Amino acid sequence: MPQRPKILLVGQLSTFPWVFDSAERAGIDLVLVPRGDDSVAAARRAKSVVEVLPLDIDGDPESALSTIVARFRRDPFDGIMAGNEKVVPFVARAARMLGLPGLPEEVAAVVRDKRSMRRLLHEAGLGAPGFVSLDSPDRWADALTLRFPVVVKPANGYSSLGVVRVDGKDQLVPAVARTWELCETELRQAGGPAGEVGVLVEEYLDGPEVAAESLVHHGRVRVCAIEWKGEMTGPYFEETTVRAPAQLPADVLAAIEAEVIGAHHAFGVTEGTTHTELRLVGGVRPVLLEMAARIGGAGVNHYLTHIAGGIDLAAEALRIHLGQEPVCWSQEPVPTGHAAAYSVPVGKGGRIVRVHGLDAVRADPRVDHVVQTVGPGDLLRPYPDWAGYPAIVLSHHESDAAAVEFRDHLARTLHVEYEEES
Repeated sequence: MPQRPKILLVGQLSTFPWVFDSAERAGIDLVLVPRGDDSVAAARRAKSVVEVLPLDIDGDPESALSTIVARFRRDPFDGIMAGNEKVVPFVARAARMLGLPGLPEEVAAVVRDKRSMRRLLHEAGLGAPGFVSLDSPDRWADALTLRFPVVVKPANGYSSLGVVRVDGKDQLVPAVARTWELCETELRQAGGPAGEVGVLVEEYLDGPEVAAESLVHHGRVRVCAIEWKGEMTGPYFEETTVRAPAQLPADVLAAIEAEVIGAHHAFGVTEGTTHTELRLVGGVRPVLLEMAARIGGAGVNHYLTHIAGGIDLAAEALRIHLGQEPVCWSQEPVPTGHAAAYSVPVGKGGRIVRVHGLDAVRADPRVDHVVQTVGPGDLLRPYPDWAGYPAIVLSHHESDAAAVEFRDHLARTLHVEYEEES
């Protein structure tokens, strides 16, 4: 019997099942490096995981890298893949040292730094908001050259952490100070080259937001799904609903696809899977906000792509990191319906007592997954201090209208109870 291929999967949270399920379907074994907030016991229970390798990538990346190299020399694996945003540069470095497929290190640095992405988009003649990069919170006045409203955000952030809309000069100083503080406390180890911290101030683009999930192999890009995120006007940008496929005119979808493919070429992304977020200015002109070189939403966007696009995104990503051509290159996928992801709003935040309504939602035949990474006793901070989602509900539907109706039902049904403040 031929030996099953094996991939070192770095930082994929075991609570999100999709990559593990896809690996099992594809006949791929996983050596899992758990995320820092995951438990070894939970990691061992994940499907297709044949070995767990706990490493302190945030605290001691050099030691972690040495352990991976030693593990590879002792018993080689066939690929390495990043499971979350923070480890993308680390995985690129490891892939280079081991001679495995992956992003070049300089490209991994680009897609972890919104400043670099903006500059390269401008150089390539692609759309990008006007922006100013701040290397100190005291340099806030540099952003006064921009047209208000503006958006203040970490240069290397994720999940809307520290992202704030500012409508006037009087709001700019506290917003920059707060975002800078979050960069220092939450994001320093997730920085670009040398872990640098920085804040971006960019012009606010008026229009709905969309996302695109793509596969890239040997420089060839395939946009697998385009998702609708809707109007997100701020002041904070908490994501509650994503639906796929996006119900947009064919010319707008084509424009989104062209912009996404152009951005891959501008950034030099040639291998792997990407999650790209864009604004539709005036509802029609796509402008790229950011690209992440990993499966979006810890696997949530795999679910949306699998239902709405018919592509097993996680399995294809694993194949690419094994140096294989994706199956969907030669076999036309068959979508099976409409899909939606609903994140229960954090609200005021606090220490969780319970999320009301989840039992009934779990029993609903439209619901395929309810994912919880936090529970009773955990502390959630309100936006912009994002600290996690109370729960995420993934559902399938016959139409986009049905998905909208179900979203409204969930908004009425689910809410978080927090401990009363003393």
